[in-house]
Amino acid sequence: MEEKKKRSWFKVPHTYTLIFTIIIIAGLASYVVPAGEFERVEDEESGRTLVVDGSYKEIDSDPVSFFELFTAIPMGLEKGAQIIFYIFLVSGVFGIIHKTGAIEAGVYKGVRALEGKEKLLIPMSMILFSIGGFTMGMAEEAIIFVPIGIAIARGMGFDAVTGTAMITLGAASGFFGGMLNPFTVGVAQSLADVPLFSGIGFRFAVYILVLGFAIWYVMRYAFKVKRNPELSVIYDIEQKEVNADMNNFAKLTGKHKLVFLTMAIGIGFNIYGVFNWEWFITELAASFLIMGIIAGLLGGLNTTRIFDSFIDGAKAVTFGALIVGFARAITVVLEEGKIIDTIVYYAAEGIGNLPQSISVIGMLFIQAVLNLFISSGSGQAAATMPIMIPITDLLGLERQVAVLAFQYGDSITNSIIPTSSALMGYLAVAGIPYERWVKFIWKMILGWAIIACFALLVAVAIGIS
Repeated sequence: MEEKKKRSWFKVPHTYTLIFTIIIIAGLASYVVPAGEFERVEDEESGRTLVVDGSYKEIDSDPVSFFELFTAIPMGLEKGAQIIFYIFLVSGVFGIIHKTGAIEAGVYKGVRALEGKEKLLIPMSMILFSIGGFTMGMAEEAIIFVPIGIAIARGMGFDAVTGTAMITLGAASGFFGGMLNPFTVGVAQSLADVPLFSGIGFRFAVYILVLGFAIWYVMRYAFKVKRNPELSVIYDIEQKEVNADMNNFAKLTGKHKLVFLTMAIGIGFNIYGVFNWEWFITELAASFLIMGIIAGLLGGLNTTRIFDSFIDGAKAVTFGALIVGFARAITVVLEEGKIIDTIVYYAAEGIGNLPQSISVIGMLFIQAVLNLFISSGSGQAAATMPIMIPITDLLGLERQVAVLAFQYGDSITNSIIPTSSALMGYLAVAGIPYERWVKFIWKMILGWAIIACFALLVAVAIGIS
């Protein structure tokens, strides 16, 4: 009992508890931190509101009252409404597509087609799942495929870690690339007032590096285990495990193929709209909704099942969507207390004399640490971008760099932190103890961190915009 009590002290609080605690701290800070403000001007060329360097001045203090701490939450939800409802709508659409069974059937067919082709299995599986990662932010959605990956991996002489990794790290590599991810890159760019999905070429190049390294890492481990099973990090567990039954997955049908065709056309249409018609969140949400309804009808769903599935999909992201509003409440408190500019000023002063390369690496690691506490990418963007963007402006960096620092900091740690619900879900289904997974993956996370640092240095050097 004593041991259990001691362990409970180390339990990470609920994400909403952490955010509400930060709201309270921000409110208390308004009584201590001097109030101040920058002058701001609108840049005629880009239309952005920019902070004027050297214009900071202290003003009369205006502390936030106890009641205003709570009014900040609905105000934060109101300020984040466009992003929150975008997340609900897009997730609802993916709920419709999921209900058609097309994703499960397509992935199942693709992975089973590679059965017996050992050297192709891991890279092709990881490439396949990476597409889900960079288009729809696949994370928890990959849990259902983990038993398939494990069964096929074991059948080829690998272990459950290999089967889990080729599914989940494929999705994570795509998430890291994030070229078309509406929930992280899309949200962060909208908060940064950067054109949606801009910088796609640079992100694609980094995605290739990240995915290539992950494939090499997993294959190296897998074939080492195949040659000597005792080298598996879960060798003792492998001795008593039995493969999962894979006969319950639907076969790929003509209807499923029509759903995939609709998705490809819809996503392509969105990309065209963003780059040629200056589409933003409202237009993208509408386009996604049209895509979802058409996909549902072609996938054999009637209107009742379409909208039931839409609601189920939206429900699944309630945690992540509402957290955007709660996180924005932090900014509301800092703004109402007139101390957000003070924080930006002293933060910029603190790192302003450092080389830009060191500053941007610092931003990356700040985001990586915050991901331990705010595991929702959208929520983390809402909490940090309002502070990171003016700092970026004052340092003379492109805002796209701040978005990249957020994106990579968020992505690097998702596959190792114990507060990631997706990771814990993968490991629970696979029957892999968390500490064994850490033993397997920590070197790969280190490699990803090095790639991220290199990518950010290149982004600064070339002035990516």
